[in-house]
Amino acid sequence: MDDTRRYERLRERLQNGDISRRSFFGLLGAAGAAYGVQMPFARRAFAQSDVSQVRFDGWGGVVSEAFRKHAFDPYTKKTGIEVVDGTFPGGDEYLALVRASQPGEYNIAHLSGVFDYARYHSFDLNSELNLANIPNMANVMPALMDAFKSITPDSLSAAPYDYGTTGIAYNRKFISDEEIREKGAKILIDEKHKGKIGGWSDWRTRMWYAALQTGQDPNNIEDTEAAWNAVRTHRDLALKYWASGAELMSLLAEEEIHVTEGWSGRIYALQEQGHDIGYYDPPNGFGWQECLFVIKGSPMAACEELVNFMLDKDTSIAVAEGQSYPPALDPTKVNLGEKIPKLPAFDPTGTLSGLTFANPTYWNGNEADWSKEFGRVQRGY
Repeated sequence: MDDTRRYERLRERLQNGDISRRSFFGLLGAAGAAYGVQMPFARRAFAQSDVSQVRFDGWGGVVSEAFRKHAFDPYTKKTGIEVVDGTFPGGDEYLALVRASQPGEYNIAHLSGVFDYARYHSFDLNSELNLANIPNMANVMPALMDAFKSITPDSLSAAPYDYGTTGIAYNRKFISDEEIREKGAKILIDEKHKGKIGGWSDWRTRMWYAALQTGQDPNNIEDTEAAWNAVRTHRDLALKYWASGAELMSLLAEEEIHVTEGWSGRIYALQEQGHDIGYYDPPNGFGWQECLFVIKGSPMAACEELVNFMLDKDTSIAVAEGQSYPPALDPTKVNLGEKIPKLPAFDPTGTLSGLTFANPTYWNGNEADWSKEFGRVQRGY
């Protein structure tokens, strides 16, 4: 039996539930390789001419678990096309990897924000989707589609997939709902909670919340000095910056921190686990959407087929319930069930008029200076 047939047999056992993922990799003799992208058989996903595999990179944790369970495995069973999934450390780091790669090495990315969409286009990493191959795109909210069309009116390189907010998460054992509503974003620079404050190590989030803390429009910060002073104040009061959703959840669950900004879906997941964590979106709080971006040089037919499969009603709902972020599907067209309307940030109107999104031109225009300055802040300057 050759390696390919042996792998196929083992894969069938894995999909049938006969063996665990750990046993699967162990039986392949790859116990030291944690991800399929490191295995010889998975390297075929990088070849432009081979459309038997597609590489997908995402945020890891419960999000990747939801994709694997509800989208990738069923897709592979239906089409025979393997999805090799990887996890990127952050948006900026991943973009650097893609820019340094060969065409076709990276295929689909679960990107965050319209500014990422604009950035990838600015570096000529965009593809052009054939929407005739993605009929399920017709059920996506126009509000999410329009955000991309404002950048590329005549074509699309991505499909909107989900949305959420970066609001304030707090432990009700130590902080009341009343205190949160009274102080809003300023609670993150409140001396009272020194040493029990957290924050994401992301320059955009730090400046967005600094704008709120200094009474400014996040999409038009006029007094940048005051904003940077707020960023430094937060740094001095915080226990630490967190770098991933898993770390965010751990810090709150273990009560190492009492308050932080956090991603709505991850906070809902903590609440489902029984933790008494509150969640509050302050006025002009950070709203965002995520997309399935198909990178230039990818096998387009296979990628379009996967995107269409992921936008299928049943798949989208299952993934949304698994990762706790509302799907991009228009709730006025599609019945989204019972759980999704209860998720933070969900908009039953499909207009998303209650959310504030980052202006991609403004934020991308300040990226070079502000990301560099935040690097200095992190180092203590």
